[in-house]
Amino acid sequence: MRAVSRLKEILPLEQRQSQLDGKLINLHQQLLRSFVDKGRISNRIEIAGLVDDVDIAIEVLSENKLLVLSQHGEITGAYPFTMEPRDHEIRINHHLIHAMCALDALAAAPMFARSAEINSRCCISGEPVRIVQLASGEVESASRKDIHFAIDWGAFHQTTSCAESLCLQMNYINGEQAARQWHDEDFERRELFTLSEAVAFSSQFFVPLMN
Repeated sequence: MRAVSRLKEILPLEQRQSQLDGKLINLHQQLLRSFVDKGRISNRIEIAGLVDDVDIAIEVLSENKLLVLSQHGEITGAYPFTMEPRDHEIRINHHLIHAMCALDALAAAPMFARSAEINSRCCISGEPVRIVQLASGEVESASRKDIHFAIDWGAFHQTTSCAESLCLQMNYINGEQAARQWHDEDFERRELFTLSEAVAFSSQFFVPLMN
């Protein structure tokens, strides 16, 4: 899928993770898993049980864009998840967690082989969006049949983290007509995906991080 390659050029998570040593790869995977297992990201005491130096480990993961830190150096997110409330909520393993964006929300089920329920909203109308996924990532049910995933590639800025730029322009749109109108207003920058296409996109981008 061309979109997967395009996003990897912007945010090469898999490539950067693969260049780390074994302990840091394990730490990154455990931080991702902590959202699903605990409903939050692991704290520094928990991280200390996995690495020799917590500060250096967090610094390396952050420099490689695998973590998002606050201005005070606290971990606020690890793509695809965030501790900050956003429009895209995921109920998984009896926990409520937040995704960075609409694409990221679709990754939780296939990454951890658990069923998940996504609650979000249409970025045009504000109407609710509800998506239920099987453990495979396949969509079991949705609030309507014509939900689209929409991305404005032009939103990315080199000087701003992806979490605060492109992620904010990766959303759901209810309805074929609304989706096409949104796309046609700036077709050179904007791209649309059906829900099944978006699941495949999300899985191909994020699942390798847990392998």
